[in-house]
Amino acid sequence: MPTNDFQKRIDDLAERCDRTQSVTATAFLTPAERYVSGRPELRLVLTGGQDGCERQRAFFLPDWLDGGDFDADEYIRAVRVEAFFGEPGHRDYMGAALGLGIRREWLGDIRVHGSVAYIFCVPSVISPLLDDLDKVGRCGVRTSPCALSDVPAPERRVKKLSFTLKSPRLDAAAGAMFGLSRTAAAELIRMGAATLNYAECAHVDAAVGEGDVISLRGHGKGVVTSVGGRSRKDRLFVEAEIFL
Repeated sequence: MPTNDFQKRIDDLAERCDRTQSVTATAFLTPAERYVSGRPELRLVLTGGQDGCERQRAFFLPDWLDGGDFDADEYIRAVRVEAFFGEPGHRDYMGAALGLGIRREWLGDIRVHGSVAYIFCVPSVISPLLDDLDKVGRCGVRTSPCALSDVPAPERRVKKLSFTLKSPRLDAAAGAMFGLSRTAAAELIRMGAATLNYAECAHVDAAVGEGDVISLRGHGKGVVTSVGGRSRKDRLFVEAEIFL
């Protein structure tokens, strides 16, 4: 859960951007931190280097720079890692990178495709990843720089749902998304089993809107993709995707 210190850092970066009229940026943010940083009053771009990245950096833009002209390649790098005689997992790659003295917030997503992985990172750690990363788990590896555009997109499997709600409350939305009664969903939420935009939420009546990510422990995670229009019985039309 993001802290007040984190929110202060975000405000400081936004103020420095406005004062110096230069791009300022965070390290890679967790999904929960990302939602805190993305306040509508701040002029920023959120990206992890490619569409679909879970961990992203927040870039605060000066008045002279339009978001459409912002190029993330200057601020985010990618490394291709090929393993020999095995297929290390995500945890193995993370452990190997941290073992080099690289802090977690300097690393973005790590995408594993069989014996090959792609690591997003801040530019300052590209050298140790390329020069010093020679073993992951029990496997020897070979590293090489990789353009962001050459990193394969993740395969995202989802189940699409359409339903109606009397009101866009967390208990009602969670129940509809995960096949539970509103009462059962509310009980789980009060027990601390739910997150809303990656932050724990125990308020059954928390408002839910388009783009919100809902997770219910033991039942899954999904995103509300559309909210709008009402039925003849004055129920709200909602569409969602459940991550498989």
